[in-house]
Amino acid sequence: MSATSDQTIGSGESAPDASAADADAPAVDTVDPRFASLPQRPGKIIAVHLSYSSRADQRGRRPADPSYFLKPSSSVAASGSAIERPAGTELLAFEGEVALVVGTEARDLRLENAWAHIGWITASNDFGVYDLRGNDKGSNVRSKGRDGFTPIGPELIDARAVDPAALRVRTWVDGELAQDDTTVDLLFPLTQIVADLSQHLTLEVGDVILTGTPAGSSVVAPGQVVEVEVDAPGAPGSPSSGRLVTRVVAGTHEFDASLGSLPAVDDTQRAEAWGSREAAGLPAEQPAPATAGAEASAASARPTLDPSLRERLERTPVAALSGQLRQRGLNNVTIDGVRPLHPGAKLVGVATTLRFVPNREDLFASHGGGQNAQKRAFDAVGAGEVIVIEARGEAGSGTLGDILAIRAHARGAAGIVTDGGVRDIDAVTAVGIPVYTRGAHPAVLGRKHVPWDVDITIGVGGTTVQPGDVIVGDADGVIVIPPALVEEVVDAALAQEDEDAWIAARVAEGHPVEGLFPMNADWRAKYDAAVLRESTHFAPAETADAPQSAYFRGAPENGDAR
Repeated sequence: MSATSDQTIGSGESAPDASAADADAPAVDTVDPRFASLPQRPGKIIAVHLSYSSRADQRGRRPADPSYFLKPSSSVAASGSAIERPAGTELLAFEGEVALVVGTEARDLRLENAWAHIGWITASNDFGVYDLRGNDKGSNVRSKGRDGFTPIGPELIDARAVDPAALRVRTWVDGELAQDDTTVDLLFPLTQIVADLSQHLTLEVGDVILTGTPAGSSVVAPGQVVEVEVDAPGAPGSPSSGRLVTRVVAGTHEFDASLGSLPAVDDTQRAEAWGSREAAGLPAEQPAPATAGAEASAASARPTLDPSLRERLERTPVAALSGQLRQRGLNNVTIDGVRPLHPGAKLVGVATTLRFVPNREDLFASHGGGQNAQKRAFDAVGAGEVIVIEARGEAGSGTLGDILAIRAHARGAAGIVTDGGVRDIDAVTAVGIPVYTRGAHPAVLGRKHVPWDVDITIGVGGTTVQPGDVIVGDADGVIVIPPALVEEVVDAALAQEDEDAWIAARVAEGHPVEGLFPMNADWRAKYDAAVLRESTHFAPAETADAPQSAYFRGAPENGDAR
């Protein structure tokens, strides 16, 4: 195989040194044709789940950090090879990617030296068959680990000759361009991916890192040809991997149902594999049947939070809001027993409600399928709204999973609160939308629940929630505020927060809490004078250096201990 430039190598040529490589690079494997484009058979192949902005936008979620899965080296194939779509499957999808080949052993790297341990880059195609994702989604063992499912090559590009942020990956199907993106669009730079992996495991010479695919991945069928090319058009000589060519053929081996689960697909998998419902030939999502009109009317009639009110609520601790509601005679306004998946995130929004009733098989048969109440709620949620789910405190099954969390996030929902369980909890957490739940459970909804109704008054976590109620959550929990009281309550809570901060500063100066917390008449007069004198919420301390941080939050209630 001839090199395309002086920065590339192919089979039969010596691999170039990485910047920190040994003088003698590993020899190209000339025995097994699958590894002809690589310096040697890789000890491990590590792939990134979601890394390009364009793909993340297509999926409706942006992960905060990279996540990975492993592929066996037996899945590697050379350019010109055929890939079998397994018998009984329909959703074989291509994913053109930049492949990194480790040039020198690496452990605990930093961003600034990570690229020096990459010897070469080339093209790869991370094929997967969605029909086999059901039981091992995330690990992708069966869906992406099959023989021939990782074509790599045909040429290697010297990593020293290129900028890792200026690589281009393109994919063609039957000669038509399907994917075209650059590494500048990555959510996580290539150097971060390498350094992150190195802090968990040793990267050995010849290991391959597949760095994720951009938007445009779709389904291919037997008879089609897929080509992937990685190049660096801005580098001297415009080095290229050449086109990695793979032919799709039909497999004939039938799966044995007695050994494991069989291929299975649904419309959700079809839409994900093809890239959209339209590309999959599916009808556009329709408004909910039967009660769709009433639900749409209810949704449009729900109040919204103006930006100023939302900002004030976001600044106000739930404990402070609880204290103000208690002073107004409202004690039973917390959704008890739920904890946040994102403890540092604040939840503020207007309630839209979903009710589940206990499972009864005949009712699940009539109400659990199709565009049921659960799916209607997630399809109808509006921007800034919180889906509140009545599950009767039953945590013995999931009340939502990652697909519905993605749907709510894509529609701009402020969050989700359920007094039941959450399925696929790691994937739900990765979506990034604030979720409060009683905990994780692997079972599907139908084990314990029937989706019954939406936008009605419900009971959740020991309190009542109505559509339009204001929902606020933080690490202390979730509170429900009647809309008519929200302005009054939040302003009073913020004022009390300022007062508590002033008290905390006095305690920090050495004053005892007696007479100060809560304030007696003398301290109250001092506080009022300080506020008047400074015309600011935080009065300066009598000692100029006194701290102003609020050590205690929330209004004191008849001397309640904090």
